[in-house]
This record gives sequence, C-alpha cells and structure tokens, in this order.
Amino acid sequence: MLKSELLEIIENGENSGVEFKRDDVRPEQLAKEIVALANLQGGRVLLGVEDDGSISGVQRDDLETWVMDTVFGRYIHPLILPFYEELVLDDGKRVAVVTITQGTAKPYVLRSNNREEIYVRVGSTSRLATREQQARLFESGGMLHAETLPVSGTSLGNLDMARLTDYLVNVAGDLEAPATNEDWERRLEGLGLLVAREDGRPVCTIAGLVLFGRSPRRSLRQAGVRWMSFDGDDMEYQAQDDTLVDGPMVALFEGRAGVGRQLVEPGLVERLVDRMRPFISEESNASSEGLRRERVYRYPLDALRETILNALVHRDWTRSLEVEVVNYANRLEVVSPGTLQNSMTIEKMLAGQRSPRNPIIVEIMRDYGYVDMRGMGVRRKIVPLTREYTGQDAQFDLTEDHLRVVIPARSDKKTKE
Repeated sequence: MLKSELLEIIENGENSGVEFKRDDVRPEQLAKEIVALANLQGGRVLLGVEDDGSISGVQRDDLETWVMDTVFGRYIHPLILPFYEELVLDDGKRVAVVTITQGTAKPYVLRSNNREEIYVRVGSTSRLATREQQARLFESGGMLHAETLPVSGTSLGNLDMARLTDYLVNVAGDLEAPATNEDWERRLEGLGLLVAREDGRPVCTIAGLVLFGRSPRRSLRQAGVRWMSFDGDDMEYQAQDDTLVDGPMVALFEGRAGVGRQLVEPGLVERLVDRMRPFISEESNASSEGLRRERVYRYPLDALRETILNALVHRDWTRSLEVEVVNYANRLEVVSPGTLQNSMTIEKMLAGQRSPRNPIIVEIMRDYGYVDMRGMGVRRKIVPLTREYTGQDAQFDLTEDHLRVVIPARSDKKTKE
C-alpha cells in the first residue's frame, strides 16, 4: 500500500470495511473487529490511528508478533490468514495495516472467557449477530443448509403423492412406491424431504415442501413467486398484473424418463410462464402453416426460464421474501433473495463455478431436467442467448440482500419482424 492510499483511507474515516484502533487495544477487542469484518466482506484495521482519524502512531515494538500470535492465534476461530504491513509516514510515525479478506469458513467467532461470540459489521460498528444473522452466516459458510429445516405444522399429508410416486418410480428408478405411510416417511426422510421429530410424526423440510407440496405458501410464506408487470419503465404506473404464483416446483408427468413422458399438471415454473405469456409476447405478422399467427417473445424464453429456475433453486430460504419476477416496458428483472453463497462472486458465476446453496433441491430439479447437468446455465444460456436475441447483455446486480438479473427486452422492430 502506498502512503497516499493510506492517508486517503484515513481521511475518508471508518466505514463497514475500515476500523481505526490504537495499538494498545485489548486483544479481544481487536479480535472482535476482525471477526466482524471477516463475517462481512473483509476489510482493514488500521493500528496507530485514533477513532477521530488522528494518527497517534504505533508504539509497540512487537506489534506484528502480538497481532499474529496473540490476536489471531488465540482469540479468532477458525483460522484467518491476514496480510500485515507497516507504513512510515513523513513525520516518522508508523501505522500498521491489517488486511482481512472475506471469510470462506463463516461464521468466524471471538473466543474469550470460555465463550464463543459471533460479531457482524453494521456500518462502522461491530455488533453481536442476531439469531437470524447467525443462521445466514452458518448457511453462507456451508455449515447449514436451510432447505433441510423443518416446516412446523406440516406432515406427509401436505405433499402431492402423485408427484412423489412419479419421481421415485419413473425418475429415481425405484421398483415400486412405498406401500404404507410409515414406508413413505422412511423413504422421504432418507431423501431429506421429511425430517423426524422425537415428539411425533415427521414434518416436511423446506426442500420437501417447495418441491412436492400441494400448496407450499400455506405453510411457508416465502415459497412461490411474486409476478408483476408494468406498462412503463418503473413501478410508478399501475400494475398490469400482480399476483403470487404458488405450487410445487416439479410438474407431474406420466411415463418413465426417456420413454415419451407426458406433462399432466404443470409445476411452478410452467404456471409462472403461462401467467407471464400475455405480457411478454405478442402476435407477429407472420403466420404458421395452419394460418395461425405466431407469438413472438420480447425475451429469449430459454434464458428467461433458466434465470427463473436459478432464482428458485439457489435462493436463501432464511429470507422471508418470495422470488420476484417483474416485467417492464424495456426489461425483465428476476430477484432472488439472499446474496451468493460463501466466496462466490458474479465473476465466478459467469465463469461457470458452482456452489449450490440447496443441494437437495438442485439435485432433484436436475433429475427432472429442469437444471443444467453441468451447472453452466448462466454461462451457456442466459448470457449468450440474451445477447443473441436482444442485441444487449444481461445484467447481474449483487447486494447483501439479493441477486438481481436483468434481461433487456428485444426492440419493437425486432419483435414485430
């Protein structure tokens, strides 16, 4: 780091990624700040700088050893490998910069007085994580799969037995469906679709309910999709359509896989696309051989379908919001609750890296053929198909709360050709 860069950071003050501390700070206090930064997106701790930004300088001769061996070695778990450097300013004062990258083994904890405490960064302060924040940290670190959490008040009776039978016999390859409710419960517990309870019969997991539940939203309010369509470029106009689409993710088919399977009842994605169709397509001037006017879509359907599927199967179930699909005059936005898993970034996602948040949901949707077997849907479908069909690029926007994918609309001229 250059001295000019350091002085600019100090001038800008503390924020969610920068913390100032004197070098005589107590080790557990410094560890608290480091843990909070690692649990967010990483950052820097500047030692030898007062809270008001004035530079007091480093006084300890053994500061690096103390930071690495005492603070990181004794108080922070699991292991973090920081980058430590000291800069000497023109007046001879030294400032130590401890740089922490975003952690990949969240949650990081402060170990002190026989306790483990989880801290998160909120603005320029570090605070104890709430239960909800802790759950998200465990989930983002891969230590908790929220899809396996029990849904209170549910049972085997909430699931669509026809869909389950089709999956087990025609997709998964079981010789026959379970004969009794007890057999069903044991089989579905093994698949992670039900979870046993000590005080009664098994209940549905989130995965079981959203994949095969007859009406998942009755028991899980964040299930389903919120669909809206507007005539303009924003939400200031009255919605043309605004509805919550509910239902099991998987459709009901007849016949074994690869032997002419026929759709009997649509799943959530099919229901959603049917609802969207009048608002994202129009009749062209060309007619088919049967003299029926063909429908032309404003968006590439395969890219649109892949975007919606990704939003559903990779969403964060600790968030109490639905997946949101919104159509505007010039674009369509798909918002999936939760940020990307662990250290995944948009760049890694576009490159084809995989880090499934909900492996049970992903695997079953893959069994049906909904999800790309290679996990390359973004790279091989969304990006190239959008560019080819609309002449523009899909946009990806990531925040701490959601991933938003924006698919631009095809121009009116192209749509009506």
